[in-house]
Amino acid sequence: MKKTYKIDVDCANCANLMEEAARKTPGVKSATVNFMTLKMNVEFEEGQEPKAVMQEVLKACRKVEPDCEIFL
Repeated sequence: MKKTYKIDVDCANCANLMEEAARKTPGVKSATVNFMTLKMNVEFEEGQEPKAVMQEVLKACRKVEPDCEIFL
């Protein structure tokens, strides 16, 4: 399953750090962040609950960029 989320991030480098953090989160098959459109596209592994996985993605992203936001 793929979903797109609106994000709030200040710089392109921070967006790259968020993308990397999201990719490493358990339950995420792939993730891409587009800084220009402020969107994160996430593909979830089979059988994963997107809402629960995205809570973990948000935690991981805030470790690398404390003031980022993902609108779930």
